[in-house]
Amino acid sequence: MSKTFVVGFPRIGEQRELKWVLEDFWSKKVPFSSVSEVASKLRERHILSQKDAGIDLISSNDFSLYDGMLDTSIMLGAVPKRFSDLEGEALYFAMARGDDSHKALQMKKWFNTNYHYLVPELSRDDSYKLDASKIASEYKDAKEMGVKTKINIIGPITYTALSKRDDGGDVFELFAKIVTIYEELFESIAKLDDEVIVQVEEPIFVKDLDTKVLSLIKPTYDRLCKVSSNIKVALLTYFDHSNEATKILVHTPIWAIGLDLVHGSKNLDSLDLVAKSDKLLIAGVVDGRNIWINDLQKSLGLLERIASSISKDRIIISSSSSLLHTPYSLKQESELGSEIKSQLSFATEKLGEIALLAKTFFTPNALSEDEKKLLETNRDLITKRKNSPHIHSSSVQTRVKNLTKLSRSSDAITRLAKQREALGYDTLVTTTIGSFPQTKELRTARASFKNGTLSYNEYEQIIKSYIDEVIALQEECGLDVLVHGEGERVDMVEYFATMLGGFAITKNGWVQSYGSRCVKPPLIYGDVSRDEPMTLKWILYAQSRTDKIVKGMLTGPVTMLNWSFVRDDIPASEVAAQIALAISDEVDDLQKSGIKIIQVDEAAFKEGYPLRKADVASYEKWAKDSFKLSVSSADELTQIHTHMCYSEFSDILKTIDEMDADVISIETARGANELLKVFNDFGYKKELGLGVYDIHSPRVPSVEELKKQISLLLQSVPKEQIWINPDCGLKTRGFKEVEESLANMTRAVREIKATL
Repeated sequence: MSKTFVVGFPRIGEQRELKWVLEDFWSKKVPFSSVSEVASKLRERHILSQKDAGIDLISSNDFSLYDGMLDTSIMLGAVPKRFSDLEGEALYFAMARGDDSHKALQMKKWFNTNYHYLVPELSRDDSYKLDASKIASEYKDAKEMGVKTKINIIGPITYTALSKRDDGGDVFELFAKIVTIYEELFESIAKLDDEVIVQVEEPIFVKDLDTKVLSLIKPTYDRLCKVSSNIKVALLTYFDHSNEATKILVHTPIWAIGLDLVHGSKNLDSLDLVAKSDKLLIAGVVDGRNIWINDLQKSLGLLERIASSISKDRIIISSSSSLLHTPYSLKQESELGSEIKSQLSFATEKLGEIALLAKTFFTPNALSEDEKKLLETNRDLITKRKNSPHIHSSSVQTRVKNLTKLSRSSDAITRLAKQREALGYDTLVTTTIGSFPQTKELRTARASFKNGTLSYNEYEQIIKSYIDEVIALQEECGLDVLVHGEGERVDMVEYFATMLGGFAITKNGWVQSYGSRCVKPPLIYGDVSRDEPMTLKWILYAQSRTDKIVKGMLTGPVTMLNWSFVRDDIPASEVAAQIALAISDEVDDLQKSGIKIIQVDEAAFKEGYPLRKADVASYEKWAKDSFKLSVSSADELTQIHTHMCYSEFSDILKTIDEMDADVISIETARGANELLKVFNDFGYKKELGLGVYDIHSPRVPSVEELKKQISLLLQSVPKEQIWINPDCGLKTRGFKEVEESLANMTRAVREIKATL
């Protein structure tokens, strides 16, 4: 019987092979056949690596060229009408990225992770049609490798709940049509083999669901499970507990239920329910979202607790979620210190942890001497982490404990009135979010400086030349408030992590964020400290090159936390406070050197929110307080900006208001006035930077298009509160399209202002 299970595996490739071939295809350097070839090789490698590690239940259809929700939309035939002139890869990538004639689907964060999914657009007029060719092809490919996989699909309730209606109305009005296609899908899958395990992912079940959604669970899974007797349904939830759904699922014909016992410890409350049913328990005890070694003794204790309710022959040991959220392998991390590296476990290492846990739990007498040594080493490493002076700093802990000034002294409305006069601006101020394109030459120079083949003086001159170019471009385009372009930064979090104590940087710890976009989260392994200014030199140089105001650009403590792999031995609130103090010191250095506007980005503020309402108040308090602490050193005339990405703000407006930033910039190009209505209904009085075009698409918006967008914004927000900017940073775009887009944006603003 199968004893080990992995929910899903990283798909971008150990060397980001999928990223490179996709980007070559998009730039017309290679045909689509090259993408297909690389994808096939990656799928084979990933499946065989799991097999070799001793994993019994391995996935197919967990691989995607862009996003699993997009794949599901294609599978269902849920394609918006504006794409009706396209097919094949042209349709797929137009839905993902947009093109000159087609606006892309909206992106949102996948629950409380940094992964982005493409939001399905549904309509009452949709005519869905099943296309299960991808699922069938990947299943058959795996069988040819000698691996009989489970088939991963996103469940119909989660798919529907995460969709939007483009014609108004409730998405669940269309659920009956959608579940009919899922029924056809199961009929198609049943023909693939004598017996097929289908992993149906329903992460929406870990949220607070209303009665209407809960009432769909039993009829849906009664119906799907009865399609064919040769399909076994493993219903997976992850990221929190799903106790309300579990109460229902145990009364359906599903074969197994998967529970996250790392991030959803309250799932233990459902053990008796599972025990009384005939379901197998897929026990998610190895963290699929973080990179610290598993405390094997702790996990074995948890498994023994489970076994006191559920017999061992009904337990399967698993990752808590897909390993998509972790880097591929530690194999290439030669530059990490041995003490830090010994505490880490990436995706391939987690496979070994799952296999070792299973052998120790199910057949302890069969352990080899080497396996016994691995258990002993793991125990020693866990103990060492608790006591290491490399991790714990008494001076940092004392400073946090003795905090007195936690926020700015005056209110924002008073500050803004004084700032407008001091800074000399009126309405519809134009700026950007911060980053500018990262050219190949720039990346090469940074890498050469890092590996010692480029001197500091040479590197400094290259960065200064880049800043000169960015400042000149912005002045030519007519922007009001400028940025230095962040040419010295690989990433908005990693840059600061390289300068802060308690952080470590990996060489190849890449994780997919969306499509070909990858991030390399820093590791917060110890107490955080700042020894010297981190941005001052470059910001002051940029300011010396122009008479216009240049913003100081910092990353906020909550984003630093949420976009890093965070130590799990102390509360996240303590880590955030440590980072906030370091940022506060940087704010003070900038303002004392004459920088008048400082942007402290909290792009990931919302994604850290707990999935359960009962846990929200605690997170909001420490997250909000961390931001306020990070800017508590700012004087009254120092204007503080922040930026938030892909967030739904309706439920957190009060918290945003209490964060007390003078200006918050948000992304409104894809989701526009429904978001602004939330701010308007709340009565938000501070200033708003509103994104007027989507930087994730390569298309250049026309002046008329931008004027229309700005006019719509003015219908929702008073002109005195509005700043105009692109949706997000421009790092991933090319200089030519950036220059054209910004020139069109500033021209559109000038023409609109002439009519006000």
